[in-house]
Amino acid sequence: MAQAHPKPGLRPFLPDDVPMLAAIFTASIEELTGDDYSEAQQQAWMEAAESEEFGKHLASDLTLIATLEGSPVGFASLRGADHIRMLYVHPAVSGQGIATMLVDALEKLAGSRGAAALTVDASDTAQNFFAKRGYTAQQRNSVTMNDEWLANTTMKKTLGAAP
Repeated sequence: MAQAHPKPGLRPFLPDDVPMLAAIFTASIEELTGDDYSEAQQQAWMEAAESEEFGKHLASDLTLIATLEGSPVGFASLRGADHIRMLYVHPAVSGQGIATMLVDALEKLAGSRGAAALTVDASDTAQNFFAKRGYTAQQRNSVTMNDEWLANTTMKKTLGAAP
């Protein structure tokens, strides 16, 4: 008989979560973005988890945590009513629907906050994930992180529209 996979859960961010979320953030960048970003770019990106701003961003946004058997495995944050600021899933559970569950929840929350559309500055790694969900590219961006340039794409989805 096949063993059932544990069902993921969602809960709100708590200040004590910062170290675990920083570890998920770092592991996700290190293990999932290598095809799209150089080692130097990945290192510069991962250093964001070491700053005090990392926890402040999580606390100031509406941040949701995905859990499996009570342990955090991913997180996403909504800035204001209409911008996904962060979406990171631990590589061990990548491809298991965790990111989909998180973005579904953020889309519902954004809609309940009156947003007509939702935007995200998607990494090159995440761009296909968002495109499959009905997000369309608006513009390419270059951002500087610790003296490294990283590219991303601002994507937008009209809420209430079918993907």
